[in-house]
Amino acid sequence: MADKTPNRIKVLYKETVVPALMKKFNYKNVNQAPKLVKITVNSGLGDIKENNKSVQIAQEELKQISGQKPVLTKAKKSVANFKVREGQGVGMKVTLRGDRMYEFFDKFVSIALPRVRDFRGVPTKSFDGRGNYAMGIKEQLIFPEISYDQVETIRGFDICITTTANTDEEARELLALLGMPFANK
Repeated sequence: MADKTPNRIKVLYKETVVPALMKKFNYKNVNQAPKLVKITVNSGLGDIKENNKSVQIAQEELKQISGQKPVLTKAKKSVANFKVREGQGVGMKVTLRGDRMYEFFDKFVSIALPRVRDFRGVPTKSFDGRGNYAMGIKEQLIFPEISYDQVETIRGFDICITTTANTDEEARELLALLGMPFANK
């Protein structure tokens, strides 16, 4: 059972971010301020589709990073060129909501991103036009839960942050106030 201490990002959102967003965008109601809905972490299995042990290792790594067991995603169609059959496992995904989402976001922004080599901020052009942000991570080693000695192969994954923001500008402001280190334009 998780402890009942309030999450740092959740408290920051309620006490600092919401008032700043209301002032900047002239919202009349607190509920108009955009908020985080979910964070989805996807990882493709690529060349390890046949090796069941490697799939389990990749699944355990994603579980350690996210704090939640990933779901195996399966191919919808057979593609001969990629040697993929229908129903074969081709990736993994985790959808984080609530406290786990805030904990992951906090860990990602304050611990993992600063560990990226030559890090100069995340790109500001990765918004989808509806207030959602997506980015790719090249290696899982930036997370403190992953030990370099126990890594079989370096794997990357995608992180998609879904918000209730209507525009990219609102979402960018929300994420910046929550601590997302955006690169200078």
